[in-house]
Amino acid sequence: MLEAGNNAELPPIPGKRYFTIGEVSELCGVKPHVLRYWEQEFPQLKPVKRRGNRRYYQRQDVIVIRQIRSLLYEEGFTIGGARNKLTGEEARSDVTQSQQIIRQVRLELEEVLRILRR
Repeated sequence: MLEAGNNAELPPIPGKRYFTIGEVSELCGVKPHVLRYWEQEFPQLKPVKRRGNRRYYQRQDVIVIRQIRSLLYEEGFTIGGARNKLTGEEARSDVTQSQQIIRQVRLELEEVLRILRR
């Protein structure tokens, strides 16, 4: 995943819990209207909305926005292509987690079976 340290031209992400759209705009090098548009195009972006529909982004949102920015501006992806790439990475991550859980359950069941056979 694209972290602040991997992207020299962007400032590091401060250790705050929530960021305003203006702060995220500066941290990610994109204008606020672009962030609002990306919210419509990328289901991964779901900032918390509070009073008067104000958006508050979390650290994970900022990391996803930087990843989207990299895919679109540096790697030349289209909006649809970037959306597919991000969705595919999430699906692969889910499959990997599922496989790890299945392996763990299988090991535990084999241990129970071994105990029962004694």
